[in-house]
Amino acid sequence: MIGKTFYQPVREEIRYFIDTKIQKKYFVADVSNIGKIITTEPQSQKGLLAKVFNIKSTEVLIPEDPNFSIIIPKIGANAKIIPNVDSADSKVYLEVLKHGVAQALGTAFPGEGGHIFLFAHSTDYFWNVGTYNAVFYLLNKLETGNEVDLFFQGQRYVYRVIGKEVVDPSQVQYLTRKTNREFITLQTCWPLGTTLKRLLVFAVRVVE
Repeated sequence: MIGKTFYQPVREEIRYFIDTKIQKKYFVADVSNIGKIITTEPQSQKGLLAKVFNIKSTEVLIPEDPNFSIIIPKIGANAKIIPNVDSADSKVYLEVLKHGVAQALGTAFPGEGGHIFLFAHSTDYFWNVGTYNAVFYLLNKLETGNEVDLFFQGQRYVYRVIGKEVVDPSQVQYLTRKTNREFITLQTCWPLGTTLKRLLVFAVRVVE
């Protein structure tokens, strides 16, 4: 039970620690050139730790599903998004969260100019943490200016983090926020392995 509880969180923390030490950089693939992506790197670019353990210090992240996916380069997150998930029905969303990130039913899709609400890593008890997808375990590492990429119907949409907040589960007004610009709310349970609070990260779309 202990192994099931802590395996994924510990694995993600260790990966992030190593990535930080070797200054690993994640790059996002252009969906139009996925078949041409080359992920190898020159040996000279590696630091000592990366050389010792033969770890790549750069990696190209290819969206899990170009039709609807999320990539967060800073934390190496890459997952499919399941659309139109009822956030009020735990039987529905807990099953979905085993396989990816959920888009809350009734919120916008990329490119529509509205509020997109995405959530992942939800659990009923701390010993059940390992049951669910680990993609948002490192969400607390994000800072203002970090990039969040959504892929929808073969197109890439880029957003920048503008803030984060820890709230009570009862503060559901964040789900139905109105906006005059396109933005994302990313949600996960907080602290990890509990349902005591919700960590929310906010990002707005970058329009070129």
